[in-house]
Amino acid sequence: MKKTILTGLRPTGNLHLGHYFGACQNYLKMQNEYDFYLEIADVQALTDNFNNPEKVRKNVKEITMDLLSIGLDPKKVNFFIQSKIPEIAELTVFYSNLVTVARLQRNPTVKNEIAQKKELFGNNGESITYGFLGYPVSQAADITAFDGELVPVGDDQLPLLEQCREIVRKFNSIYGTVLKEPEQVLSNITRVKGLDGNEKMGKSLGNAIYLIDDEETIRKKVMGAVTDPNKIKKDDPANPDICMVYYYHNLVNKENLNSVCSECKMGTRGCVACKKELINKMNEFLKPIKEKRKEYEENPDLVDEILKNGTAKAQAKAKEQINKVKHAMKIDY
Repeated sequence: MKKTILTGLRPTGNLHLGHYFGACQNYLKMQNEYDFYLEIADVQALTDNFNNPEKVRKNVKEITMDLLSIGLDPKKVNFFIQSKIPEIAELTVFYSNLVTVARLQRNPTVKNEIAQKKELFGNNGESITYGFLGYPVSQAADITAFDGELVPVGDDQLPLLEQCREIVRKFNSIYGTVLKEPEQVLSNITRVKGLDGNEKMGKSLGNAIYLIDDEETIRKKVMGAVTDPNKIKKDDPANPDICMVYYYHNLVNKENLNSVCSECKMGTRGCVACKKELINKMNEFLKPIKEKRKEYEENPDLVDEILKNGTAKAQAKAKEQINKVKHAMKIDY
């Protein structure tokens, strides 16, 4: 029996290179090794997009096409829409009794998210919603609804997974051993830096290259990428370790990486030439992804069918799990 793996992506925008190298590369390997459930987390996306439901709805299909275009196989991966699985909402209610508000407020990931969303929640988080504060509880429901044993995460998501494990232990201590305690699967690249040098590439930070970006967009973004500020003239030696152009060469141009590095240090490589080479390599890397995506864009019914089939399998699995939970809680009337 293959172990069950559960992961989810919020449909708030298209996938970028941070998603690809930080998570999706692992998905391509995992689809061959596990019983893989991939959640399009539209309900969770509404925790901070509740006033823009059209954005979330539109991106359900967009993000699914992105995932298919990188090579995820719908015969191996169960793509499903979170809101179509009511058992997740039921489990969220049950688990909400097992975690305190104080514990949620101490969660490092939640605290960081609140800090990043000052406009939505105010500088002191005084407008934080119940749904946003409680999304680690919903995430625990996501995982356990499918008896998830493994969860791919970046290091910034580890506090959320630990909160899930706490909820599982609390549930099992009260109602008997019903739920499995999930383990993390860390990516080799846990976080991809942004073009501006920020430690995280993010949709809201405006520092990302998206898988759907056209050649002109990529050119403009790469030409604006942060380089060594001490390199003033073309022939000045530079430090590639603080140059974001070199950082991205390391992702998409490994075959020429040694020469890029040595020429940069010796001052025989100008920043403009280095950026132009990266632009070409970036377009080469993204071309097959965009070509495959076009096939799905031209066949939207196929995307609908993939989501329908994956969701049906997820529904069956979640119903089986909720029956066990309700029986343990003595509410299986």
